[in-house]
Amino acid sequence: MTLLSELADTMAATLLDVAPIAAILLGFQLGVLRQRIANLRQVLIGSVYVVLGLGFFLFGLEHALFPIGKVMATQLTDPAFVGGGKPAAELVWHDYYWTYLFAFAIGFATTIAEPALIAVALKASEVSGGTVGALGLRLAVALGVAISLAVGSFRIVTGTPLYLYMIAGYVIVVIQTVYAPRMIVPLAYDSGGVTTSTVTVPLVAALGLGLASTVPGRSPLLDGFGMIALASLFPMITVMGYAQISEWMAKRNLGADAQKGARERGTDP
Repeated sequence: MTLLSELADTMAATLLDVAPIAAILLGFQLGVLRQRIANLRQVLIGSVYVVLGLGFFLFGLEHALFPIGKVMATQLTDPAFVGGGKPAAELVWHDYYWTYLFAFAIGFATTIAEPALIAVALKASEVSGGTVGALGLRLAVALGVAISLAVGSFRIVTGTPLYLYMIAGYVIVVIQTVYAPRMIVPLAYDSGGVTTSTVTVPLVAALGLGLASTVPGRSPLLDGFGMIALASLFPMITVMGYAQISEWMAKRNLGADAQKGARERGTDP
């Protein structure tokens, strides 16, 4: 009965959160545009689905994903598992290599499954006429998130300040922005944003808070947050890097083809 009451509270809170959005849309449609709402019945049914979907999603986060992330972080940082029985005070950063590997794997897997990224990748491939591959873009972004979570886990374990990673990362981004192909730069910047969506964020937040709660000497408030910021930063680096490598390989292949053609013309009678 407690779960049902919590679910009802979540649905009510979701309805209150969605109400201002509905009020703005209705206000502009009826008050500014002065037009009737097309397909009113479908809009109302869809709105009900939105509220139910968001409510169940938030309820699932609270009762499934966040607990799973905390449990996994607790198990992976258990001194009996990490250090083979060494006291927690004697553990050093490289004893947590399974934690970094798990963060890398979960970051890659959740990003590949991110609906927002799939939509952006397909649209980018369509608009570019196939020049930007949907799968290649998704893999580049997923690799960036995976690296960011591994680095973020290292940051929590070692207790180093977040700003050092952010400054270094954005210096790289600025340099890449100058030298990367112009067509990929806006897409790379947007790719950092689509990673902070429905699937990735809950698991990233749960992992960060779980690690900060279990690693000795770390504070969930000071150290547990910041993983999402890194998850937005590193995909920009990997997407522009992907474009730069692709451009370099294309020029290399073009040069090789030109040299081959010149040799063939030189041997013609």
